[in-house]
Amino acid sequence: MSQQLPRTNEFPPLSLYVHIPWCVQKCPYCDFNSHNLKGGLPESEYISHLLDDLSADLPLVSVNGKLREVSTIFIGGGTPSLLSVAGMQKLIEGIAARIPLSTNAEITMEANPGTVEAEKFIGFEKAGINRISVGVQSFDEQHLKALGRIHDSAQASSAIELAKQLPLRSFNLDLMHGLPNQSLEDAMLDLKKAIALGPPHLSWYQLTIEPNTSFYSKPPTLPDDDILWEIQEQGHQLLSEAGYEQYEISAYAKKGHQCQHNLNYWRFGDYLGIGCGAHGKISAIADATSVAHENKLKILRTVKVKHPKGYMDLTRKYMDKVIQVESDDLAFEFFMNRFRVMEACPKDEFVKTTGRELTKTELSSLEKAEAMHLISSTELEWQLTENGKRYLNSLLDLFL
Repeated sequence: MSQQLPRTNEFPPLSLYVHIPWCVQKCPYCDFNSHNLKGGLPESEYISHLLDDLSADLPLVSVNGKLREVSTIFIGGGTPSLLSVAGMQKLIEGIAARIPLSTNAEITMEANPGTVEAEKFIGFEKAGINRISVGVQSFDEQHLKALGRIHDSAQASSAIELAKQLPLRSFNLDLMHGLPNQSLEDAMLDLKKAIALGPPHLSWYQLTIEPNTSFYSKPPTLPDDDILWEIQEQGHQLLSEAGYEQYEISAYAKKGHQCQHNLNYWRFGDYLGIGCGAHGKISAIADATSVAHENKLKILRTVKVKHPKGYMDLTRKYMDKVIQVESDDLAFEFFMNRFRVMEACPKDEFVKTTGRELTKTELSSLEKAEAMHLISSTELEWQLTENGKRYLNSLLDLFL
């Protein structure tokens, strides 16, 4: 069935990611672009660069002379809560002065639960933050030490209690499982403590060993696959019984508290990325010469200069790379994101967000996925199955 291609003035929702690259201490499992803070934080200088970086990106999101509106902002890192309250206010006000924000924009900041940073939560909320994501990771002192975290269990609980008292739209508790030498009982005790604190959103994800990390160089002993499966099965049951709905592979939320910024990622929405090593994904009108699959849109991936010294070097541009996604890669990229969320995927979303129809080969891959019980299908939607959730990589391999 032929689907109507989008008009040239129709684009997915637009988000903004802001990267703060410094941490007090880099965790041994972390493969994000973060750097140990040596000396003072160059806060004022870096914020000025962030705002100049945003200004330089504005032509990417200008349509007929009018800037697209930002619906969500996510300030990640690193440790954004190292910023002062005044610095955070300068950043948010500077963003709002350069690009339109929706009246109901979700503005999230990642935070560590250390005492000094938690004390600033009140000020961050007044500066415009309406959602805080607290990186607890574990409530077990030994596991916190193994993960290189600089807070303890009591500080983690105190930070969550403080977040509960603020007039935030929502907040998130970030928790890991599958930790070095973690038993099933340990993992469930951690999860029970997290649930007892009553966060409206809980990110619960498995530790994986990534290249270019300390854990990769000196791998710790992790739970075996059978224990990991039991942790996920029993944890899912605990969360469901506590009123949390799994809406994304590693995220659970009470009704109305899903992270809108992350949902925009997984729905193949657009986002600008500013700051050291930040990535972006932007839809634009395809060039008149582009005829492959009758594309009406082109998808651009952007990458900023990675190291803080290079990023703040005034003799060079902030943009390191701009890459146009090949038409043949669009199906993999779309489904790699879209099948992370548990909600059904409307079939017309593919055309709306990629600007082209599915090819016969891609339709055949979807039929294979349905035959393998990885997805189910109706006339209007695709739906990830429990089997598809478990074997997501096998599902995505069908589009390679």
